[in-house]
Amino acid sequence: MKIVSDTLSLNESITNTVLTAGSFDGVHLGHRRILGEVFARAAAEGGVPAVLTLDPHPRQFFAPEHAPPILTTMEKKASLLEAAGVEVLFILPFNATVAATDPVKFVDDILLGKCGAQSLVVGHDFRFGKDAAGDYELLDKLAPDRGFRVTQAPALLIDGERVSSTSIREELLRGDLDAVAKFLGRRYSIVGEVERGRGIGTELGFPTANIKPHHNATPAQGVYMGEAIVCGSRKSAAINIGFAPTIPHDEMTIEAFILDFNKDIRGERIEIEFLKRIRGEVKFASKEALIEQIGQDVAQVKDYFSQR
Repeated sequence: MKIVSDTLSLNESITNTVLTAGSFDGVHLGHRRILGEVFARAAAEGGVPAVLTLDPHPRQFFAPEHAPPILTTMEKKASLLEAAGVEVLFILPFNATVAATDPVKFVDDILLGKCGAQSLVVGHDFRFGKDAAGDYELLDKLAPDRGFRVTQAPALLIDGERVSSTSIREELLRGDLDAVAKFLGRRYSIVGEVERGRGIGTELGFPTANIKPHHNATPAQGVYMGEAIVCGSRKSAAINIGFAPTIPHDEMTIEAFILDFNKDIRGERIEIEFLKRIRGEVKFASKEALIEQIGQDVAQVKDYFSQR
């Protein structure tokens, strides 16, 4: 997949794309419905399937203190889009100039000019340009004179609920990983670097990888079973998210005890995939009680993976 890291600075000519645009945070099943229409049109029209995405998310730009937690880093998003079959990924740096662009100019200069769209496929709630005034109706109005086609993909409903990044974030906060996976079409994961921790896990007999995520959409506080994708392989893991109330910590931590693994991976990049929530975070009466519970949690993880 070709990645255009700064669409505004693109000098080369990319033409005949079948393009969709949006934040695509999560690349969930609703996004994949749109991508399916992109691929079908590209095959029918001999076009190149392409995506235009924004960086940062508009709400991060306008109100960073109230911005939603992000589900996927740009790197993860690109990987998912490439695996789906997208051939060109345009990244549009979202700034004050882009935010203030007249919707018609946005179509002419960016969607058609920079991205070379011969066809556009947009979601049911797609908005663009100054004050988010651009929409499907405007694209449909402009299409005949400018010689492009436009299609609007309907929202995807699963069990009567619209699939969206917002609904996925809400399920994450509840710790309902099955609902998250149902909307994502895969298990949720976080990506980050392993950083030096307090050494408490080692002291307790369960050394952990302390993860600094590149994005802040994390499941509800508690203990989870999952898999760590590290050093080119998958390893089963018991993961704790929270403030470690028995031995308090000022900041929320994500710690993974990786089974049958003893490499020093500080500074390494790691991905943690969440499978099941074991329990909520609990403050124990003593360090010994905590150690006993961790042992039970790890045993539950081992039993789960032994039966898979």
